[in-house]
Amino acid sequence: MSIETATLANGCFWCTEAVFSNLKGVTKVEPGYSGGHTKNPTYKEVCSGSTGHAECLHITYHPNEISFEELLEVFWKTHDPTTLNRQGGDVGTQYRSAIFYHNIEQKELSEKIKTELDKSGAFENPIVTAIVPFELFYPAEDYHHQYFENNEQSNPYCQMVVRPKVDKFKKVFQNKLKEKTDNKK
Repeated sequence: MSIETATLANGCFWCTEAVFSNLKGVTKVEPGYSGGHTKNPTYKEVCSGSTGHAECLHITYHPNEISFEELLEVFWKTHDPTTLNRQGGDVGTQYRSAIFYHNIEQKELSEKIKTELDKSGAFENPIVTAIVPFELFYPAEDYHHQYFENNEQSNPYCQMVVRPKVDKFKKVFQNKLKEKTDNKK
């Protein structure tokens, strides 16, 4: 069975990892940094806005179980792609909306859907999501991995920001969720 990779930036990776890791066909979701100029950036450096990186997810998936187009559907519906360098209360270039495409098919499909969404009026404002070639990905520090799962009860941000986003995602995408016994993958 073939495996493919998608690299998507749509805000805080604590929120986005908690969403994408619940999708059928997704085998691995790794939070990290892409699109910048500093080698091996730290979270603190990325948060300063000085590295040029976006917080993003490196998603490994089985295309015969979930397509890149389906991943994009979740991407578009789980953040505001019309706000430049901002998602909710998170502000800075590290929170920008971006698709780091791995091949020409991902690029063309991303551009097509972005254009269709803009023309449809699905969003009140124009989409500012950057569609750029994937170059490098730097994994985030270990404590960021499965952050929501490991900190839901103790972190107010997880309770007030991540939990509502995950709950909404699960309602909208019920048919795309992993089976309960499969959620820990």
